[in-house]
Amino acid sequence: MCASRPAQAHQPDADTVRGWLAVVTDPEIPVLSLEDLGVLRAIEWRGDTLEITISPTYTGCPAMDRMRADIEAALRARGLQKLRIKEQLDPPWSSDWISPAGRAALQAWGVAPPVRSGSVRCPQCGSAHTTCISRFGSTACKALYKCEDCLEPFDYFKCH
Repeated sequence: MCASRPAQAHQPDADTVRGWLAVVTDPEIPVLSLEDLGVLRAIEWRGDTLEITISPTYTGCPAMDRMRADIEAALRARGLQKLRIKEQLDPPWSSDWISPAGRAALQAWGVAPPVRSGSVRCPQCGSAHTTCISRFGSTACKALYKCEDCLEPFDYFKCH
């Protein structure tokens, strides 16, 4: 995940680059940075080229081109010109990679974060008395739920 060779004056280290990329958000879920979503996998220098590795949330994710463009724009704004952004499909992205800060951001935005076991909780009132209305929500990675207590519909970020 980190740079495998010492950074030079014109080559910022991986932590610095991660800091610069903290402003790059998921195009479909703008409250999540690519880092918090777990999409940003590796930052390495290969000679004089900065290589960024990202993993899609699922194969064929329509947001990947936009993610690539946003990463490139953020790094070019910092003066980096030699960039390579590549996709890594193995291991496949997992919703387990969403950071605790990312899960909290989803909740605050009104989207129930993924749960491996137990009930999906309403992001509005916290009730576990919820029902899946549709396995497909506003994006392919979400499902549509309804809270049986407060009666509000909400998106649930599916486990992957």
